Order: sequence, then structure tokens, then C-alpha cells
Amino acid sequence: MRTLIIGAGLGGLCLAHGLRAAGVDVEIFERRPSPVDQPSTYGIHLDADGLRALHACLPAENWARLVDAATPARDLVRFHDQRLRALAVRDKETPENTTDPITRRRAISRAALRDALLIGLDVRWGKEFNRYEYTSDDGVAAFFVDGNSADGTSAVGELLVGADGSNSRVRQQRLPNVVRQDLGVLNIAGRVPLTPELAALLPAGLIDGSVNNIVPPGPGWMFVSTWHADQPADAEKYVVWAWAAARGSYPADVEHHSPAELRQWVADRVSGWAPGLRRLIAETDPSTVAPVPLRTMPVLDAWQPTAVTLLGDAIHNMTPMAGIGANTALRDAAALRDAVLAVGPDDVVGCVGQYEQRMRGYANQALALSTRNARNAAAEARLPRLAFRSMLRVASVVPPVNRAMFGSAE
Repeated sequence: MRTLIIGAGLGGLCLAHGLRAAGVDVEIFERRPSPVDQPSTYGIHLDADGLRALHACLPAENWARLVDAATPARDLVRFHDQRLRALAVRDKETPENTTDPITRRRAISRAALRDALLIGLDVRWGKEFNRYEYTSDDGVAAFFVDGNSADGTSAVGELLVGADGSNSRVRQQRLPNVVRQDLGVLNIAGRVPLTPELAALLPAGLIDGSVNNIVPPGPGWMFVSTWHADQPADAEKYVVWAWAAARGSYPADVEHHSPAELRQWVADRVSGWAPGLRRLIAETDPSTVAPVPLRTMPVLDAWQPTAVTLLGDAIHNMTPMAGIGANTALRDAAALRDAVLAVGPDDVVGCVGQYEQRMRGYANQALALSTRNARNAAAEARLPRLAFRSMLRVASVVPPVNRAMFGSAE
């Protein structure tokens, strides 16, 4: 089963290792010219699903590199009001995500994880995918852009996997009716170095790497977390923030505003908030500020499998509001590898069918969660927001209410 993987993101690289370990010949094609030509990124939390997938797919050397580059991360989500008074904590910590050597929750920069995944893999850099064709012998041919020619080079295999991100060209050809939906929610996001002066104005829980939600009584919602931005563990930390609100609450031309204007717009929204939060926005370098429209895939209904399949953002692109997009992509890689082991590499369509059926189940759950979180954050009705804040306060002191709102840690 020669497999062509389009895209050298986290999911595609993890899949390449998993399939190679299963005895499958794999070739990876990436449109970027080199591994260093990547956009600036921050970190991700690797949860039990993502870590199980990585451990199942990666050789020992890659896994060791990942573990060395990662740091332990608590599975906490905190809620504060606009004055930084604690409202509630969603505590999902279990023995599995705190002590298990494989699945204990970890934080890692995307660059460090990518570097760990690249060890031992030969990626065909600078190969921009254009289209595919099924061949007469039940294979599939991928065609790539080469200079001015849309079909300058090609490769042939028995299986083609589109791991080429949210604007996937593979998906556009394979499932043209599966189109991302705009949720009518816009984030303005930025980052600021965590200086000692800024840290002194913020609660410890806001800068310990956990996820924080600032819930004002009126419209808008702010997310705050702290990361090493593609840096070694002892390098400068950054506070990453995002203001989430319904698109209608912004100026009509907000996406054409300058970064400095966007920062000022958020500063005006938080002018009556805690001094630390005002300082957070004021000290943000405008070059890091950008608008981020939130989009998601619809519910994934069943389709007939073929020798072309998809993983990660290429098939279940979701909002960042649940923090599980990357972990779900890694889970895809392990699920496809498991299907090859269970069905056998001689039945390509059978492998794809088993994988896609399993993937749609957990992907639809993840899509629903991230969409619900995004819509809740952008809700503008004042009374439901006040009721939610009241329930958070009750949940902070009444364990049964906390479990009802956030689920049990068991």
C-alpha cells in the first residue's frame, strides 16, 4: 500500500510514522519550501487522545525528543470576571493526565513538536498539490504545480491522504459539498511578553499555562493563556490573548483595520477592567494583533470510501474554542494506522472505510463542542450571561453543580 500524504503538518507527519511502522511505503509532499518556512506559532496542550496517538505511531527516538521538549500541563480551565475575581474552575485532572507516563497532559510549542515528528522522515518540500486522478489499476495519481505548469510532476500510489489543512485542495475535489461555515464570530488575538511588572498585576492562575476565560457581564469574552513561543523551556514567556465577540459587535470593516486600530478597539472594550488586563492589551505589540474569523465544518455525514481520504483540519476544521483541533488530527493518524493493521494493506478501500467511520464519530463530537463554546462566548444577551456567571459562582463552592456544568473528573 504505497501511500501519498499531502501536507507535512502534525497529523500528516504522525501518520507517516504510524504507517511506516506498519510496513507501509509512505511519501510526504508539502507545499512549503522548507521545514523552517513556517508561520509563527505558539503552543498546544497534548491531551490523552493526542499523546496515545503519538506514542502508538512514533519511533522511540521521536517520542523521547517530544517528551524532552514538553512540560507538564494541568488540565484546568479557570473563569474570572472582568475584575479578575475567581468565578469557577473546571478541573479535569485524573491519574491518567497527571501521573501516567504516556498520557499525562503536556504543553509543547508547535515548532518543537514538528521538529520531533520530522526526525527520520524525508519530506518532498516545495510540492504544491493541484489535483488527483484514479488510475486504471485501482491506484491514485497526485499532480503537483511545477513552475507555470499545473501538472508539472506527479506521483502514484494505492492511497492518497489529504492532510493539507483547512483550505484542503484534496477535500475540495474529494468532498466538494463539505464546506467550512462562518459562525459569525470574530476573535481579535495578540501576544505580549510576560515581564515581571506585568506578572505582578496578574493572578498566578492566569499565567501558569492553564486556559483562562474572562467573562464580563455584557457582550464579549476574553481568553488568556501563557506560552513559550517556539522557544526553549527557559526562554521568555508570552501571554496570548483573544477577544471573542459576535461579528455584528465590531465595525463593519474591522478586518481592514490596522493592527494598532484593532488593539485600541479591544483596549476600549476593557477600559473598566482590572489593571492587569488593561496593561496586557496596552503592552501588546500591534504587529502580533490580527482578526481571526471563526469557521467550522458542518456535521460530517457518511460518504462512500475510496482510495482518497482526509485527516485533521482538511476534514474537521474546528474553532480553537475547545483546544482539541491538533489532538483530533493526531487521533486521526492513529485511527488510520489502526485500520491498516486491522483490515490489512491489501484492502485499501476497506481500511479507509473503517477509519472514516470511526473518525466521523469522534470528530463530530469535537466539532459540536468547539462550535458550542464559540457561540456561547459570542452570545450578547445580558440576562443569560449574568445567569451563567451566577452559576459559575455556585459551581465554585457546590461540587454537584460543578460536576453538572463541567462533568466529572472520573
